[in-house]
Amino acid sequence: MENKSNSPIHSNRASRSIGRLIMELRRLERQPRSFGQAGMLTPSEIHTVEAIGCGDGVLMSELAARLGVTKGAVTQLVARLEAKELAARSPHPHDSRATVISLTDSGKEAYQAHEEAHDRFYERLRAKLSEREIEIFERGIDQLIESLKEK
Repeated sequence: MENKSNSPIHSNRASRSIGRLIMELRRLERQPRSFGQAGMLTPSEIHTVEAIGCGDGVLMSELAARLGVTKGAVTQLVARLEAKELAARSPHPHDSRATVISLTDSGKEAYQAHEEAHDRFYERLRAKLSEREIEIFERGIDQLIESLKEK
């Protein structure tokens, strides 16, 4: 008996599904969304807010590493967040060469709104999938990410 997961038909269907997923993610990445009082934010802006977090702040170099982008790109993203009064730069207390980025109160509201959006997404998944299916889904996503990194 032939293993269905190795058949060309199954492989093509999986490949098309992954392609559709990537196209949908690209579409979503282009659309600004509302995040509470912070208003409309692009995906790169809200992901920067998320990477800064609600802690005591993060060094510019650490933020670049978290986002996987250059320091120059982070500088531009932080400037956009500052213009929207969501983030602020301050000198590092012990290293005059370093800059600390932290969220303003409005930035923290945007962070919380983003967390709530993630919670709503998982609530919708839980309504459609069992806990076991969610575990398999999450493991599959992790494996997909690893496979994409190998290219």
